[in-house]
Amino acid sequence: MNPEPLRLAVVIASVRKDRVGPSVGRWFLGRADAAGFRDVDIIDLAGLNLPDDLAGGGDSELFTKRIDSADAVVLVTPEYNRGYPGALKTAIDTALPEWRAMPIGFVSYGGVSGGLRAVEQLRSVFAELHTVTMQATVGLPYVWDQFDDTGDLREPSRANSAATTLLRQLTWWGHILRDARTAAPYNG
Repeated sequence: MNPEPLRLAVVIASVRKDRVGPSVGRWFLGRADAAGFRDVDIIDLAGLNLPDDLAGGGDSELFTKRIDSADAVVLVTPEYNRGYPGALKTAIDTALPEWRAMPIGFVSYGGVSGGLRAVEQLRSVFAELHTVTMQATVGLPYVWDQFDDTGDLREPSRANSAATTLLRQLTWWGHILRDARTAAPYNG
């Protein structure tokens, strides 16, 4: 197994004004750092111009290169109306071949379900793209009550435990799939 540290991309999926995604992302980055991930690329979709028509241009090439250079990806996504954000769908469809044989983790948030309905939809999308989605997820129900004024979780034990499990799974799959893609590129 290649001992090089894994390159992790963390995608902040919400682009709405007054979004909580950056706070959730900052918390998760702390957990990733504690787990030994030092090479982390934070991809905030609110700061990218990804054309809805998928015809390229804007930041499409930059985004696809960042996904392609990752060994594992974590999506920090809200649940909007029992689904995931449209900006995330555009991002996913912008980088089609770059997703192949990529381990994908989910940190979701929202109301009562903690974003899990969005995650279940994303699992179907990513199965079509030949990724490996992690069994463990991090879900933050009633997210607006979860963080204090400084951006820290009020009661972090359950979320921290879920993040530790997710990162452990990403580490294993990240190494295995990186080695496999190096040995023989995946063509589907």
